[in-house]
Amino acid sequence: MPNARATHLSRRGILAAGGALGLGAVLAACGDSDAKSGGSGGKSAAGAPGPWSFKDDRGQTVKADKAPSRIVAFVGVAAALHDYGVRVEGVFGPTTTKDGKADVQAGDMDVSKVTVLGNEWGQFNIEKYASLAPDLLVSTMFDDAGTLWYVPEESKKKILAVGAPTAGVSVYDRHLTEPLERMLALAKSLGADVTGDKVKQARKRFEDAAARLRAAARAKPDIKVLAGSASQDLFYVSGTNLSVDLEYFKALGVNFVEPPESAKKQGGGWYESLSWENANKYAADIIMMDNRTSAIQPADITQGTWKKLPAVKARQVIARNPEPILSYDKCAPLLEDLAKAIETAKKVA
Repeated sequence: MPNARATHLSRRGILAAGGALGLGAVLAACGDSDAKSGGSGGKSAAGAPGPWSFKDDRGQTVKADKAPSRIVAFVGVAAALHDYGVRVEGVFGPTTTKDGKADVQAGDMDVSKVTVLGNEWGQFNIEKYASLAPDLLVSTMFDDAGTLWYVPEESKKKILAVGAPTAGVSVYDRHLTEPLERMLALAKSLGADVTGDKVKQARKRFEDAAARLRAAARAKPDIKVLAGSASQDLFYVSGTNLSVDLEYFKALGVNFVEPPESAKKQGGGWYESLSWENANKYAADIIMMDNRTSAIQPADITQGTWKKLPAVKARQVIARNPEPILSYDKCAPLLEDLAKAIETAKKVA
């Protein structure tokens, strides 16, 4: 799950994290395809001539005279498209850290070469967005209502008024393989070469990693895995039933800690919030910890109950990104890391 912190939950119901005159001037100046494949477009590069369309996960078909070439996207989407050779002009969401380096969600993108419209929850510079003359805005969706992730609800109308069509890729209540295929279809429609050796090798690596994880889980079915996230006051324990990565890992046989549904109500069905005094509520042999910059990292957790957890004492803690970059190149290591952790884990809980 995104675990975007409790303040985000109040804004989106489930998750968790310019001057009006100037904007008005900028806005004034701006003045059904195959559902399986997702869309069609130029074969060589984004912006190639010829009609373009893409049916997104809201069931909405976006159409244009040619494939979009001035794309603005949530940073994780931009990172995935980058892996397929599709460039974006602008990004929003966690892109740079406080020291100016690329955030973990930016993947391999050179963040100095994109326009950052907002680096935190609620930030989206509409004047900058309009100045890019975008012809497509893309984000992921963490609910079934079609809410575009990190597009602020309070300024959504002004963002849409710029005129660029929008597309959403759902990462809600499905296995990881589904949004991976959808992102691949989007990249293909935008001109990416998805039949080349690079993509084939990344996909094979992912499939091999899935087979390895399945084998590891089968060999050690008693190894219990907990997916957690840390804030100053709370320890979050994720369930598997909504997160694309955890649902898929569970389908491969991984034995997860599952908080009861009643305990996850405050977390919108995604997670249970525990005080640090109760961080030892669930027994786990491996802990997967949220590695996003919005979460406190394991090395910086000072609470005594954390340090006493069996998995922590055994150094059986690995990283997890609840918002995986949806390319085979970036998702294969997620499976490999968990497989290795299970293969080498000792039963400590």
